[in-house]
Amino acid sequence: MSILNPSVYSGAWTALVTPMRNGAVDYSDLKKLVDFQVAGGIDGILSVGTSGESPTLTHEEHLEVIAKTIEFAAGRVPVLAGTGANSTHEAVLLTREAEKLGAQAFLHVAPYYNKPGQEGVYRHFAEIASATDKPIMLYSIPGRCGIEISVETIVRLRKAFPNVIGVKEAGGSCDKVSRLVRELDPDFLVMSGDDSLTLPFMSLGARGVISVASNLFPRQVAEMTAEMRAGNLAAALKIHNAMADLFKKFFIEPNPVPVKFALARAGVIGSPEVRLPLVEMSAENCAVVAAALDAFAGK
Repeated sequence: MSILNPSVYSGAWTALVTPMRNGAVDYSDLKKLVDFQVAGGIDGILSVGTSGESPTLTHEEHLEVIAKTIEFAAGRVPVLAGTGANSTHEAVLLTREAEKLGAQAFLHVAPYYNKPGQEGVYRHFAEIASATDKPIMLYSIPGRCGIEISVETIVRLRKAFPNVIGVKEAGGSCDKVSRLVRELDPDFLVMSGDDSLTLPFMSLGARGVISVASNLFPRQVAEMTAEMRAGNLAAALKIHNAMADLFKKFFIEPNPVPVKFALARAGVIGSPEVRLPLVEMSAENCAVVAAALDAFAGK
């Protein structure tokens, strides 16, 4: 199957956290987490996105985590490499270097902090798309970036660069998702970037989710998206409703702080450690998340 085929990138994908211990990336726990995802039936893994703490990894760590994730996945599931940056030059460089390490597809976030207009956003992604023939998924998350990737810019990029295969949409707008599905060709992929909105977005034509919750619950998120894709709304809604409180609690503090706490509590990784300027979750919120986890488990 062609790597440009959108079905490769559909379904339930995990925005994988980067396990850390004593200030360093814990590659033993990373392998354990990748194996946990595969065993849980996840459709794919995003390496070094927001949940992977991309802003606080060094250049060398960033590439090493991508390379190790690909190695640990061992072809069992596809891996999307997060190589975005707010410097176009850096984004191109990271993409080329990750490609040399075996990356077959890339996620590129909107250029944050600089706050370019849409022409600048277009040229940023045009440079990146011109630097590789591998698939590129755009990532619009205005709450973190201060800008969005507009529908018009996405349409323009898709027409100019066939390897721009989709967008992870985390702006919270059903209207935007509806426009994307209507105005882009049928092969263009729209993925939810928010667990709480996966079902509404999929009802409008999105193909799945790049999920935070699936770090700990890959089976449930994979089942939910599979039921939705099969047209079984009632079955998908049952899973969504059971997990709805967790979807919110995993953002009670900045991602990935709560989900790392949950993973460590479950023994999937050894430590909830995050890297500054993120800090450990407050005792009060630890209790809140723990209660939500216990409620979901029926304890």
